[in-house]
Amino acid sequence: MLPVCNLHGMQLHLAEISRTVAQGAHAVLIVDQAAWHTSQKLDVPYNITILPLPPRAPELNPVENLWQFLRNTWLSNRIFRTYDDIVDIACHAWNQLVDQPWRIMSIGLRKWAHRL
Repeated sequence: MLPVCNLHGMQLHLAEISRTVAQGAHAVLIVDQAAWHTSQKLDVPYNITILPLPPRAPELNPVENLWQFLRNTWLSNRIFRTYDDIVDIACHAWNQLVDQPWRIMSIGLRKWAHRL
């Protein structure tokens, strides 16, 4: 959990993803057009390829549905008294979600992508 979204945070994120990619495998990371996602200043690890989505196309980005699910399920209708409350509750929500890989798959599924 980082307090801001920026180039440094993205670099840390890439390093973390790179560490979890299986030996001999390659990850494709789909990103939106946020400046820190597509900066030429990023040092992209050898085992990751960044695939940017077209601008203004949230329907192509399944993570948008995950964020909405997190907000609706664990993060809405709350009062955060401190920054630490925000971090604790957001981390708890994230951990609840990642313990449910079947839910992540169903939320991220795009029916139109599986019609072939």
